[in-house]
Amino acid sequence: MRTYLECIPCFFRQALEAAQMVTNDESKQKAVLDAVAKKIPEFPMDATPPEMGITIHSAVKKAANHTDPYLHLKNIYNEKALSIYPALREEVKRAEDPLLLAIRFAIAGNVIDFGPTSNFDFDRELEEIRTRPFAIFDYEKFKKALSETEEVLYLGDNAGEIVFDRLLIETIKKPTVYVVRGEPIINDVTVEDAKKVGIDKIATVITNGSGAPGTILRLCSEEFLSHYQKAGLIISKGQGNYETLSDEKRSIFFLLKAKCPVIARHLGVKTGDIVLKGPR
Repeated sequence: MRTYLECIPCFFRQALEAAQMVTNDESKQKAVLDAVAKKIPEFPMDATPPEMGITIHSAVKKAANHTDPYLHLKNIYNEKALSIYPALREEVKRAEDPLLLAIRFAIAGNVIDFGPTSNFDFDRELEEIRTRPFAIFDYEKFKKALSETEEVLYLGDNAGEIVFDRLLIETIKKPTVYVVRGEPIINDVTVEDAKKVGIDKIATVITNGSGAPGTILRLCSEEFLSHYQKAGLIISKGQGNYETLSDEKRSIFFLLKAKCPVIARHLGVKTGDIVLKGPR
């Protein structure tokens, strides 16, 4: 998915919100905006939005003088999600269709994202997800692909959300390689986050070798690319992974909530819709 003109003001909004979250110093906040402004004229419109995310959040890290400025928020949402995990696990076990409910919960977790917006109501999202209709629902295709694969490659997205990824992995009951970011960016999942919520106990955790808020294949490690090329089924969580992989001709199933009007339009859905989209 390429960058659209509507993405440009969003880059500045995201940069300002991120800067305000990590420092009260207006001169440092302006320095973040200045860094983004310098990059905009030379940023190719055929590049994916997460490529600009690298520039934005490099500037944020510099302003915060911290390699992981969202660490506190990530810990809060990891703990919040872990506190309700046992109850949701029991609900999934009792469900008429455990796999479908686990998918719903995994998508509900996708709302915990400080990239598109820091304004979200996680408790409300979790309550409504049980009955919300899917805008794209390739469930039968997903079940078929799952039955035919020996191993799942699962591309994680955000801290907190990863607890619900764990629930889905446990429900799938297939050997799984769980992929995290190569270094901290926004509230995206790292190896440390995956270990905190116990994903390393049920899956093989690797990084993609990149610090982008998505999966930019040319920036990824050989280890990740080896798994990617041989994967029979790829579960891709969230908008950043969708933005960077939507043009790939692979057996990728995108699980996300369309939180951005541009992505919603690209998917052919409405903002706020939930999606389980398989290959066409």
